[in-house]
Amino acid sequence: MAFSSIPFLVFFLPVFLAAYFATPGTAAKNAVALLASLLFYAWGEPQYLALLLYAIAGNYAAALVIDRLDGGWRRAALALALAGDLLLLGRFKYAAFAGLLPAVALPLGISFYVFHCMSYLIDVQRRRLPANRNPLEIALYIALFPQLIAGPIVRYGTVARQLRRRRHRLAVASAGMRIFIIGLAQKVLLADQVAPLADTAFAGTPGTADAWLGLLAYTQQIYFDFAGYSAMAVGLGLILGFTLPRNFRLPYISRSLTEFWRRWHMSLSRWLRDYLYIPLGGNRGPRWRTWSNLVIVFLLCGLWHGAAWTFVLWGVWHGAFLAAERAGLSRLLGRLPAPLAWGYAMLAVMGGWVLFRAPDLAAAGGYFAALAGRHGGSLSFAMHMALTPLATLALAVGGVLAVVPRWPAAPAVLDTAWTVALLALTALFVAAGTYSPFLYFRF
Repeated sequence: MAFSSIPFLVFFLPVFLAAYFATPGTAAKNAVALLASLLFYAWGEPQYLALLLYAIAGNYAAALVIDRLDGGWRRAALALALAGDLLLLGRFKYAAFAGLLPAVALPLGISFYVFHCMSYLIDVQRRRLPANRNPLEIALYIALFPQLIAGPIVRYGTVARQLRRRRHRLAVASAGMRIFIIGLAQKVLLADQVAPLADTAFAGTPGTADAWLGLLAYTQQIYFDFAGYSAMAVGLGLILGFTLPRNFRLPYISRSLTEFWRRWHMSLSRWLRDYLYIPLGGNRGPRWRTWSNLVIVFLLCGLWHGAAWTFVLWGVWHGAFLAAERAGLSRLLGRLPAPLAWGYAMLAVMGGWVLFRAPDLAAAGGYFAALAGRHGGSLSFAMHMALTPLATLALAVGGVLAVVPRWPAAPAVLDTAWTVALLALTALFVAAGTYSPFLYFRF
């Protein structure tokens, strides 16, 4: 069930919020939220609800065992539990890619909720927090529906106190609703409107004009689609009394790939840093080890996004740029005029998006050739048809919103009126449109 769908907006969310706020006490509210989260998941993937419950039960029990042990036994228990989590990912996401087992449908959100489970176990093993003996709280932490399908990736320590006790204030809920509406508009009014341009360009071997327009559209689509989902998740969390981590901070104003990854999918970046990069040695030791650690981490980041060689190469692409910047390129970028540094970062990011979007390496190679002018030609008839006035407007507005860091503050009355108008406009598009799943539902 997508946040931008009629069933969610008209039926699920109002009924859930009415039941949630009518229920007294945090423990009872947790039960309502958990039941709603399981219903939310089962709505789209009923056959995999048992898998989610298995992951919850297994990691709850594993954390209790790890918490009781010491020394080598503690580390062995963690390794066994993490192996179980990785086996889930391996079976459903990588077994077919490795040629070991037939392909099966990828369960929604498995990459996200497995990372939640793994970070919880590692933090318990490191004694950063004790294992929670309340199964309801752990189940809600893993399955809370705002972040269940596509993040942000939430550390247990971030919400541990809120699972036991949280305040519900009208001002905070109002702020959460505003954030939710903005995220909904990003998805419906921007990402969905430029999507046909990207789909047209990546459907075959485009000409140069088609390729650049399609890549520009996809660069905006993936940002406003994923950032929109994350904003909606954060907004819903605030309404329910949870403070979820911010996941995006204007990544397209970056002047290096290093800065980009501090602004893009920030919860994943921090996860990779704390649970992969630092344990591998981080920036300790010889410089070549730091560079190799960056490439290894982002190769795994690419695999986390998908079991395909395009994702592997996308990860290596970003890892290589980050290693080059760590090796000295960042100093050169620091001396360049800001527009040139920004241009470098955007070209590097957009080149990576070709690999991310292309169905296979051959298609990616053809797309790069088109960008380089190998295929020539002006806009195709199909692209002219996709380039509607609405898509053109969304492309222009999205281009401004993606790179303007600050807007002047408006009076509260005007801000409220603007938010209500935005909601009304978005509701019209949702009612008139077709179902459009979020891009990160694939991962």
